[in-house]
Amino acid sequence: FSPDRCMCVYTDSRGAAAAYWMDCRIGDHTAAYIYAVATAQDHQGNGFCRALMDAIHTHLEQAGYCGSILVPGDQGLRTMYSNMGYADFGGIREFICGPGPASAELQRICKEKFADIRRSLLPENAVLQEGAGLTLLDALAEFYQGNACLLTLYRDGRTLRVLEYLGDEAAAAGIAAALGGITMFRAPGKNPYAMYRPLSAAPIPGYFAFAFD
Repeated sequence: FSPDRCMCVYTDSRGAAAAYWMDCRIGDHTAAYIYAVATAQDHQGNGFCRALMDAIHTHLEQAGYCGSILVPGDQGLRTMYSNMGYADFGGIREFICGPGPASAELQRICKEKFADIRRSLLPENAVLQEGAGLTLLDALAEFYQGNACLLTLYRDGRTLRVLEYLGDEAAAAGIAAALGGITMFRAPGKNPYAMYRPLSAAPIPGYFAFAFD
């Protein structure tokens, strides 16, 4: 948490709505990933979310950000954000894979090595989530390197979730075997995921991976 990366709406000295953001990179440009946008239940329907997002967009534009990124939680929110100037970009593919007969060789790596390898495997014009974003991801997940692949693993009890898989999908069964169970994978694809609102003439991003909501 940083007070420099959040904005709140108050009414009658009580918090009514809030949102947070983290810096990320699109090429040589700085963008903001906005997350955890929320309105208190007893204040919903009063326009606070729209006012909050308008204020954030103004602040980010004045601060020199090229645009803002967010990941809607459902189709209703996707429609709401499209009315605020956001549009889908990039995309993901999600699939489930059980363990194969042979385990892949995986090596757990630190966040710094993960970031270096990831830059070389990302699709063109992908969003780089480093700095505070990478620090938070490191607290939530594990990073592994395999034969020409890279993966970010989140353990949710007995459920194994690969938050991002960069590499040959044919190796997924071997990776599931190495991890020890049925695994949910997320990889670059065509299904709608993140949305982008430009604040300058910088290029539109091509891919985004990690949502922290």
